[in-house]
Amino acid sequence: MSSTLPAKEAPFNLAGTVAGKGPVRDMTNPPPSRPVRTGPLADRLFGWAAKGAALLTLALLIGILLSLITGAWPAIAKYGLGFLTSSVWDPVKDEYGGLVMIYGTLATSFIALLIAVPVSFGIALFLTELSPAWLKRPLGTAIELLAAVPSIVYGMWGLLVFGPILATYVQQPLQSLFSGVPYLGALVSGPPVGIGILSAGIILAIMVIPFIASVMRDVFEVTPVLLKESAYGLGATTWEVVFKVVLPYTKAGVVGGIMLGLGRALGETMAVTFVIGNFNQLDTLSLFQAANSITSALANEFAEAGEGLHQSALIYLGLVLFFITFVVLTFSKLLLARLRKSEGAKS
Repeated sequence: MSSTLPAKEAPFNLAGTVAGKGPVRDMTNPPPSRPVRTGPLADRLFGWAAKGAALLTLALLIGILLSLITGAWPAIAKYGLGFLTSSVWDPVKDEYGGLVMIYGTLATSFIALLIAVPVSFGIALFLTELSPAWLKRPLGTAIELLAAVPSIVYGMWGLLVFGPILATYVQQPLQSLFSGVPYLGALVSGPPVGIGILSAGIILAIMVIPFIASVMRDVFEVTPVLLKESAYGLGATTWEVVFKVVLPYTKAGVVGGIMLGLGRALGETMAVTFVIGNFNQLDTLSLFQAANSITSALANEFAEAGEGLHQSALIYLGLVLFFITFVVLTFSKLLLARLRKSEGAKS
């Protein structure tokens, strides 16, 4: 009958080591931790740096606004708000009005959004809900790469390639179709050269689609999978899931993406300069009529404008564009705040 003998304990020596096994860590007295080098002074310095960055940005914004007002003051003093409603732009007679440029800026941006928003929504919907896994990444990367194309390349392509195609296959057939028809005939009138408001709006739409589509795709992907799978489990179609689950959950982000695209369209210069026609008269409200925009007028004339009323009128146009951008940003902020408030009330 065998008996089990207790194992012998390893002898300890005075140095706090186990015989033959090296030192043993004393768990009752852990080594002191290194002090973290933070304190009230470091926190105060960080707070001052962050506050300084914010104040610097605000000061730069105020400085830009004041410099615009100062430079535009001669034109403001002479024309007042009548500058916004006058379509006369004649540097020879030193008479200036900004209606043509303001109309061209707003019209091209509206056409760009009218085209870009549905296309961007379709792209984001396909990438998040319908695309096969092997196509999702390369297609998304290709769309994002469109945002890296320089605007002057879009302008050259629009002038040399897209403009003649638009004139031959769109403008001329529409003019033949609506010839003599009231309003519709005037809407497509103009020389068939492929440059004008519609051409500039389409080029702007191509430029802002990557921005809006990327934002929409990102906000669609943050929708919880559980919500979508539950809707599919109840028998909802993809269309119903998108409009009744995804869009209500991400509407604030969708509006933000649209406003980002609008800001991009309002501030674009080179691409619009190539294809809008740079014509400072507003004869008709045709989509194919050559016109001008605020940014293209500044790009074309500011370098040659001498000191005086001409330069002041151009700076006045810059001030108007600054105001338009500010109004768009304010409207988007109010709309987003209202959407968040409605979401909070529902929850």
